[in-house]
Amino acid sequence: MDQVQAVFHNLRDFNTYTILLRIFLAVVAGGVIGKERGRQGRAAGFRTHILICLGGALTALCSLFVSTAFGLSGDIFRIPASVVSGIGFLGAGIILVRNNNTIAGLTTAAGMWVTSIIGLAFGYGFYIGGLLTTVICVVNATLLTRLEHKRLQMIRYYVEVNEIEKIQIVLDQIEAMLKEDVFVETIPAKSGIVGNVGFIVSALNRGNQEEIKKALNQIDGISFIVPE
Repeated sequence: MDQVQAVFHNLRDFNTYTILLRIFLAVVAGGVIGKERGRQGRAAGFRTHILICLGGALTALCSLFVSTAFGLSGDIFRIPASVVSGIGFLGAGIILVRNNNTIAGLTTAAGMWVTSIIGLAFGYGFYIGGLLTTVICVVNATLLTRLEHKRLQMIRYYVEVNEIEKIQIVLDQIEAMLKEDVFVETIPAKSGIVGNVGFIVSALNRGNQEEIKKALNQIDGISFIVPE
């Protein structure tokens, strides 16, 4: 037990071997997280996450080096702190608003932010925190993502009616079939027919979409229904 404690104590030292170890762990952690994101077809994948984690680790190492080599007593967390905020600008480029008003890329941006902090943890020699967070990120990107997709799949239909009063009839019909609240967004009629009203209906996908479409088509006054 004493030998194990001695090994962990030595890993806290700032020397060539611990620097190599911290950089290596940052590359591995970034690669593991990035590989899983890449498998899901995300914009930020294997190489991007390695660079983010490596950059975070090197930033922490640089602050430690300046403090150790030059004996400066300044705030060694000031420069690494800029990584936490600065990575947000990189993540902002990943977030997109699709033409159906849904937001994509939030999870990828958050993953990039966490990956940079993992790099900082390894750079400072906080091995346990960096390793545990890496494992949690991988579990989140695999098991939890699959569970979320199964539970939160949405149905989206563009519906066009000839009277605005028919909107409530459509909503009541869908709610009765799904036993769920539905969300509606009114937009200009795509057909261009004067007097028609277009709207997009969204709800959790807990029913048969074909049955829903068939039931809605039976409502008098609906021009057409198009899956979004």
